[in-house]
Amino acid sequence: MLYIIVSILIFGILVATHELGHFATAKLLGVKVNEFAVGMGPALFKRQKGETLYSLRLLPIGGFCAMEGEDDDSADPRAFGRAVWWKKTIILCAGASMNFLTGLLILVILFSPAAGFRTEFYGGPIEGYGTEDCGLLAGDQFLSVDGHKVLIYGNARFFLDRAGETLDFVVRRDGQVVELKNVHLPYQERTDENGNFTRLRGVTLHSVGEAADFLGKLDYAWKTALDLVRTAWISLGDLVTGAVGLRDLSGPVGIVNMMGEVGSHSPTLYDAAWNLGYLAALIAVNLAVMNLLPLPALDGGRVFFLLLNGLLYTLFRRKIDPKYEGYVHLAGLAALMCLMLVVTLSDVGKLFGK
Repeated sequence: MLYIIVSILIFGILVATHELGHFATAKLLGVKVNEFAVGMGPALFKRQKGETLYSLRLLPIGGFCAMEGEDDDSADPRAFGRAVWWKKTIILCAGASMNFLTGLLILVILFSPAAGFRTEFYGGPIEGYGTEDCGLLAGDQFLSVDGHKVLIYGNARFFLDRAGETLDFVVRRDGQVVELKNVHLPYQERTDENGNFTRLRGVTLHSVGEAADFLGKLDYAWKTALDLVRTAWISLGDLVTGAVGLRDLSGPVGIVNMMGEVGSHSPTLYDAAWNLGYLAALIAVNLAVMNLLPLPALDGGRVFFLLLNGLLYTLFRRKIDPKYEGYVHLAGLAALMCLMLVVTLSDVGKLFGK
């Protein structure tokens, strides 16, 4: 239960930091903010400071930044709707940027005690797979696998497992960068004595630990954050292509449950804190990516309409009626709520083994 409570708080803080990004940039760019709230539901504490009401609310599941003229027309010259397009764009993108920076900061903290990090190398062929003359040499350090840059430990194996039987590599060999094109690494499909099906590629990988100074740790944290962004895009691609289904998605219920399980199954308190921290970074970066998707009701959808209106005005001196844009966002919000309901019901079903 303790880890579930901690997970709820973490999830709420990540959503609140998203709204903090909108709030800070709105204030910086002179857009009027009527209320900034941490949490949702009934207010536990309120304080008016200047033009903005600051509130702490009962439910620790996020927060909101209510800007003047954000959802309706306002005559106030400092209303969000009357701001120039580039200010609107910065404010809308600031929430996702804050999520990404939060994830990056968490990773910096997690990696700061590390002595160093591991790097993946080619270990050699496995006899019987026909990979002895593939062109890779034992000791080659993977820099790119099938067009995907190797950023952190685990990338080489991940993209090697996803690739087809013919792929490209960029490796570092004896201090030189070497490109290998059309390398044939066939799979073999096998079934063990228990009837379990496996699909194996006949290559081995090994890793070597390398010491890292403070700048090296910052660099690894940055690359890890970029890798989390890439992983989010890969997951979206798998969803679109049908490689994964809605059953594989998780909403707040599933995420909190997963974080609780990770915390409770960690062998030590330090491990639990580290694992929960890494999951928090993963969720923060995923929130950044998802919020910038050009879909109605999301920040990315609103940015899309800003750019579209700019293009239409440049070409035809006309813009989309805000009323119709509002309808689109309302429909998108309704669709998003329906999806969240389906995912939440799926998460609840998983909890009860259904």
